[in-house]
Amino acid sequence: MFNSMRIDFLQLEQNLGYTFQNRDLLQRAFTHPSYLHENGESTGGNYQRLEFLGDAILGMLLAEMLFHYYPDWEEGELSRLRARLAGQDLLADRARTLDIGRYILFGRGEEQSAGHEKDSILADVLEAVICAIYLDDGLDAARRLIASLFDELVASPQTLTLGHDSKSELQELLSARGNPTPEYRLTGESGPPHERIFSFEILIGGQPFSKGDGKSKKIAQQAAAALALKKLLKPGDKAA
Repeated sequence: MFNSMRIDFLQLEQNLGYTFQNRDLLQRAFTHPSYLHENGESTGGNYQRLEFLGDAILGMLLAEMLFHYYPDWEEGELSRLRARLAGQDLLADRARTLDIGRYILFGRGEEQSAGHEKDSILADVLEAVICAIYLDDGLDAARRLIASLFDELVASPQTLTLGHDSKSELQELLSARGNPTPEYRLTGESGPPHERIFSFEILIGGQPFSKGDGKSKKIAQQAAAALALKKLLKPGDKAA
C-alpha cells in the first residue's frame, strides 16, 4: 500500500528524537489524503484521524506544562498562552524546526502547489506525529517531544506576547526612529544534532544590543528581537 522508501525513517526519527516501534504509525502521520486518492484509496491511512487526537493531546500537555511552570497565573492568562502556543502559525514553525515538510507524502497536485510549505498542513502533521508517538509509546513519550518543542517558549512568553514577528516590529521601530537596520549575528551552536540550540546577537549601528537563544535560528532571532523591543519600548508604547 505504502512506498516506505519515500520516507527516510532514520533521519526523520533523528529529527524527532524518537524511534518508533510501529513504523506504520509514523508513515500514516506523514500521509496526506491526496497521496491515497492518487493511489486509488479514498479513506483511512492518512494523518487526519491522528491529527484529531493529537490536537487534544497537545492541548492537554501544554496545559500541564503551563500549570506547573506558572503556579501564580490565573486561568485566563494560562488559557491565552496555551492558545498562542497551539496556534497554527506557531505549530507550523515548530514543524519546520523538525523539517517535517520534507517527509510528507503528497499526491502530485498538492506537491506541485508547495503543500510542504503550507502552515495548515505542517501544523496538522505535527499534531498527527504527536498522536503517533502517544499511540506508539504512551503519554510520557509524547510529553518529551512537546517539552523539546515548547519548553523554551513556555519559559520565555515575551517572545510571543510581543507579536509573532518581533523581527519585523523591531525593524519598523528602528526605521521610525531613524536608527540603522538591525544586524543578526550567529554567536554559537550547542547540543546534539536533533536538539541544537542556536544563539544570536543583534547589532544596532555595529554595537551589540541584545541576545537570544532558540531551537531554530528563526526562534533565536525572534527571541533576540523580542528582548530588543522590550529594552527599547517604555510601558504603554507600541512598536509601530
